This record gives sequence, C-alpha cells and structure tokens, in this order.
Amino acid sequence: MKGAPKFQVLVVDDEQVQREMLEGFLAKQGYGVEAAASGAQAIEKYKGSPFDLVLTDYRMPGMDGLQLLKELKRLNPEAVAVMLTAFGTVGTAVAAMKEGAYDYLTKPIDLDELLLLVQRVEREVGLTRENRELRAQLREKFKVDFIVSASRGMEEALNLVKRAAPSTATVLILGESGTGKELIARAIHYASPRVEKPLVKVNCAALPENLLESELFGHEKGAFTGAVGRRIGRFEQADQGTIFLDEIGDLSPALQSKLLRVLQEKEFERVGSGQTLKVDVRVVAATNRNLEEAIQKGTFREDLYYRLNVVTISLPPLRERKEDIPPLIEHFIAKYTRENEKPTLSISKEARDLLLSYNYPGNIRELENIVERAVVLSRGDTITTKDLPLNLREGKVEDLMKETGKGRSLPETLEEIERLRIAQALQSSHGVQTKAAEELGISERVLRYKMKKYGIGDKDCIVS
Repeated sequence: MKGAPKFQVLVVDDEQVQREMLEGFLAKQGYGVEAAASGAQAIEKYKGSPFDLVLTDYRMPGMDGLQLLKELKRLNPEAVAVMLTAFGTVGTAVAAMKEGAYDYLTKPIDLDELLLLVQRVEREVGLTRENRELRAQLREKFKVDFIVSASRGMEEALNLVKRAAPSTATVLILGESGTGKELIARAIHYASPRVEKPLVKVNCAALPENLLESELFGHEKGAFTGAVGRRIGRFEQADQGTIFLDEIGDLSPALQSKLLRVLQEKEFERVGSGQTLKVDVRVVAATNRNLEEAIQKGTFREDLYYRLNVVTISLPPLRERKEDIPPLIEHFIAKYTRENEKPTLSISKEARDLLLSYNYPGNIRELENIVERAVVLSRGDTITTKDLPLNLREGKVEDLMKETGKGRSLPETLEEIERLRIAQALQSSHGVQTKAAEELGISERVLRYKMKKYGIGDKDCIVS
C-alpha cells in the first residue's frame, strides 16, 4: 500500500461496478483504499500489508466471504471484516458474525450508513492501537531488569520475580512500607502471560470492612443503604488478569474467609446476591505485617496464609541495602530533573554522604521524596546539603554523637556537631542571623565568627 492515510480499507467484490463505487466513495472520505476482485486476491493483498478494515461481499465465486473471513482470522486473529450481503441472505451474514465478522451491511449499500460504520471501526481500531501501545510502554516501564538495584538482597528478590512471573502461582510480597512492594507486583503482572488483561489494585487498609467487601466482590442494587445500583467488584474487573491486594494483613476475619474461598474455589457472590460467579484471577498480595505472629495472635487465618504463601518475595528495608542508595539517587535525580524541566544536576559529596548515612524509616519512598525536594529547591547545578531536609542533618548530629571516641577525636566531633547545628539554625530561621543566634544562645558576633570558621557563607543568609 502506498500511502499516507493511517486507516486502510480493502474492498473485496467480484462485481466491478460495486467495487469501484465503494472504492471511490471511501477514497473521497480520506481513507486509504485498495480493491480486490476475489477472495484469493484479497488474501494476497492482506499478506503484503494487513488492512485496518476489510469490506467483503458474501457471495463470490471460488472463495466466498465466509471462507475469506476464516482465512483472514487465521492470518490475524484481530482482523476486522464487515460482510456485504443481499437483503435475502441476512441469515448468512449473521452466521458470519458468529465466525468473527465485525458487522454486516445489506445491499444496495446505503453510503451514509457505510460511512458511519467505517468511522466507528476507525475509532475502535484507534483505541485498540493506543491500548496496545500503552500496554507495551507499561510492560517496558515495569520490566524487572529496569528496577534499580545493586544489592544482593534485591537481586535475590528480583530473581524470584523473574521465575514466578510466568506461572499462575499466588505471590506474597513482604516488606516494610516504602520498600517497593507495588513496583514488584507490577513487574510480576507485566512479565506474566496475563499482561494483556487488567492489573487491578486494592488497598485493604484504606476502607472499612463493609465498604471493602463491596469493593472486592461488588454488590447488587439495594444490597445496603446507598447501594443505588449494581456495582462490579475488583475481582470481576480483574478476570483473566491480576489483582494486587496491598496490606492483606489488615483484612478482617470475615473477609479473610471470603478471600480464602475465592482462592480455593475461584468463585464468590456479590453483596446482596445469591448468584455464584466464577472468576479466573491471579492474586498477588503484600503486607508490612508479620503474618506468622498474626496467626499466633489469632488475627490472621493460618489456612489463608498458606494459600497466599505459595511464592514469597521478601524485600529488605533500604537501611539493610545501602548499596542501592547511590543508583537510586542518580535515578531519582534524572527522573525529577526531567519532570521539572531543569538542567542536568549533580550532587555534592557532602550531600551524598549525608544521604548514605541516613536510615530511611520510610525506605525508598522517603528517599524519592527527599531527592525530588532537593531537585526542586536546588538553585545551582549541584545539589548540596542545604537542599536536603532538616531531619537528615539532625540525624547526622545524632550519628556523630554516637561516634564520639570511635576513631574521631572529641574536638573534631564537637566541631562537626557545632557546624551542623549552626547550619540547621540558619535554615530554620531562613538565614536571618539575629534569629539564628537567638536560637543558638550566642551573640550575632560569635555567630558570624563561627560561620566564617566553618565556611558557612553570608551569601546564603539574610542579614538583619
């Protein structure tokens, strides 16, 4: 096919007048059109470059429209074909639709009706393409190999992801908040055979029990006060795909029982309905709780735990994999300079050391927030300690105090603590030296002396 038009139509009809009429009409509407006088010729053209839409007559010598449709579907299961049929043979056109035809039109063809149908197909094909491209982008974005890590603990976890993803096994992801459990769940889905189907996410801790049950399993109209219509639950939405149940350890005992049934029997009922629904869903669950302790306390079902615990992936906290911090810093700097349209930024050794010395109770999520803030607030081409949050510096002071007598002399330790405390006071007072001196309990003269001694410049302060 020559041509620039994005939407391509193949007209197939053994009658020359009909074929040329349809070809000319669609070309005038801006479509890329080619014509074939037989089913065999249409197949040859389709093999050369698949068309977005095939308009084919039903009655043709040799290969008829139904045979052509079957051959097109064999070549491309997503082939879109519309059957053109005489008024008296509508039954055969309906039969063709059962074989996968998109729709049919009766002869003589109403050109306005034809145009509306072609436009509808064009919209749907466009949406299908966009969805396919989006899925491809997501598959690439959440590819396991693209997860930033350098530590042995994370590499072991990612190896498990690669091995478990192609299977149908239920996966339980364990780790503190902010360690990347949702990222791992996405990587599992997008590396699995279910990638073309939905990934549905539910935070089990975000809703009270009565609302969560409806969220998971849906409800019928009138099932409870406020149920003004039927609601399709997350399990139905995830059919043939994956459901990610975050914070599974927060499920109530009643919902644990219902979830166990879905895992065992692959069936459930909507709230307020007696109809049993079958579903094929892969479950990926995550929690920051110790489920074995919860079992001992009687707050989590042991049988559900073993149903979930087919493949367990444990994500170590960031404080136990310090090797991951430098590549993560670089990754987040690149990400947020791009998103904020800022020039390329580097990070000073002092700022990097400060980030490496911090323990990150919020794990990767906290590190990402810190780096995003630093990128946004940075005024030059380098991120410095001034761009980092106050609590990091406070943490550094505590660490230095703990280090007294461990390879560092007392005067050195005290000087470092004094320097950081002055910098902290200047930041909290927005550079106003009078306020900083008052906070520190020293005079402005002494403050200026100390600033000069430790290389804390006046240019970053507002002199009152």
